[in-house]
Amino acid sequence: MAAASAPIAPPPRPRVGPTPLFGAYGIVKRFGGFTANDGVDLEIRAGEIHALLGENGAGKSTLMKILYGLLEPTEGVVTHRGEIVQLPNPEAARRLGIGMVFQHFSLCENLTVAENIALVMPKDLSGRGLADRIARLGIDYGLHLEPDRPVWSLSAGERQRIEIVRCLLQDPKLVILDEPTSVLTPGEAEVLFTVLERLAREGRALLYISHRLDEVRRLCVRATILRAGKVVGTCDPREETVRSLAAMMVGNAVRDVTAGPGARIGRERLRLDHLSLPGPGLHATALRDVSLSVAGGEILGIAGIAGNGQAELFAALSGETRAPEPSAVRLEGQPVGGLGITARRRLGAGFVPEERNGHAAAPQMSLSENALLSRHPTAALTRFGWLRLGAARKLAERVIETFDVRKAGPDPAAGTLSGGNLQKFVVGREILAEPGILVINQPTWGVDAAAAAHIRQAVIDLAARGAAILVISQDLDELFEIADSIAVLHAGTLSAAIASGETSRESIGLLMGGARDHAAHGEADPRGREPAPAHAH
Repeated sequence: MAAASAPIAPPPRPRVGPTPLFGAYGIVKRFGGFTANDGVDLEIRAGEIHALLGENGAGKSTLMKILYGLLEPTEGVVTHRGEIVQLPNPEAARRLGIGMVFQHFSLCENLTVAENIALVMPKDLSGRGLADRIARLGIDYGLHLEPDRPVWSLSAGERQRIEIVRCLLQDPKLVILDEPTSVLTPGEAEVLFTVLERLAREGRALLYISHRLDEVRRLCVRATILRAGKVVGTCDPREETVRSLAAMMVGNAVRDVTAGPGARIGRERLRLDHLSLPGPGLHATALRDVSLSVAGGEILGIAGIAGNGQAELFAALSGETRAPEPSAVRLEGQPVGGLGITARRRLGAGFVPEERNGHAAAPQMSLSENALLSRHPTAALTRFGWLRLGAARKLAERVIETFDVRKAGPDPAAGTLSGGNLQKFVVGREILAEPGILVINQPTWGVDAAAAAHIRQAVIDLAARGAAILVISQDLDELFEIADSIAVLHAGTLSAAIASGETSRESIGLLMGGARDHAAHGEADPRGREPAPAHAH
């Protein structure tokens, strides 16, 4: 941290008001020729929930990692109560009272709750009595945990409680939260909000990073907005609208997602008939008697908390996992349960898996090479056994232009793109193939408001052109915005599908939590779906 080593440089003065609990001033972080943070100033005060907003690639993650000691800035200083500090590693950050709750859990499945917490606790706090402290803190904050339960047996919401509890056990003065509600049901999110508001009342500072702007407006008293690595504004989110916050993030108004021009619901194009599959691993979820049907022009949404069989369902639909009976999976009326991915693509299906970096795209390969990976069976990218690299480059360029993929260089490696831009690329690669059937898992997870709107509109437009679309998502707002009907996957079992206009987020949230008795009224048809009225798209 070069700037902090200069003994003659006094600590920066706070921009307004009293000395902040933590400050970051003039933060610059360069990766080779790329500048991720460019002169960023940020002040966080005790007792406030402060939002850090920005579109994908704006520099939020880089700044967050600097504050937690995972990265050192190229230039600039971090202060604690007005004094310059060095944060060479997370341990140094924790000693200063900085804790972090990550978006992706870092838990050992086979260890208990207490064992997972002990792994990151100082030695003097990780011995006897830890289970009692976990239980006591859980009672105090409404974060109930059973210390002896193995992690593999817990829901996503319970796993997040572990992350929060092990952070709070270290008595942090600043808690950084990265997309904390991304895997929670509405009820679990409400519990989390209550905890965060209490922490603020206790005088702790919270830095809240989320693309869910309605949450930001509810919780946060200040927001700092980043765009292209620079601070472009600060505001009180309570005095803004979701639209105005999104416009500040992207620099212009975010377009509304609108229904298609009245697509006709056509023939059935995708069907599962009583599909049962064992879990592919020790902690995987078995699919139990899953049935569904999707017609051309229709979008069926699959809701559910992470770990309830979404990955297994996607693998069964894409052909990564074969069904025991060919007729258990049908595409365009043909039994394909025993066929692989390429054969299913040749029948006009497209697939977008949840994990974009490593599953949907090979991070070390260029975008044109990634275009080859899924489009070679259907886009004339090979001839007589030879790869047509020029055609692959043109295809990649078309995806980049159509879906506004921001990149450095003409044909960069997929791993160099921000998460949101890579998501736009992998979704665009499939949609531009004009598939008759599209299965897409978590289409906008971790994607900024503008990119999310672009992706959702593209999905709606594809359905309007006659495609049958199945969307697996943990974002209920997303499903209610784009889906004609919604079914819930819980513990490998799929509920009847309900027309989205005839149910509510609360009802779907209860189903996500396992409350089957709260299924919507009406009798499901034999295919596992409620008969739906006229569709939106």
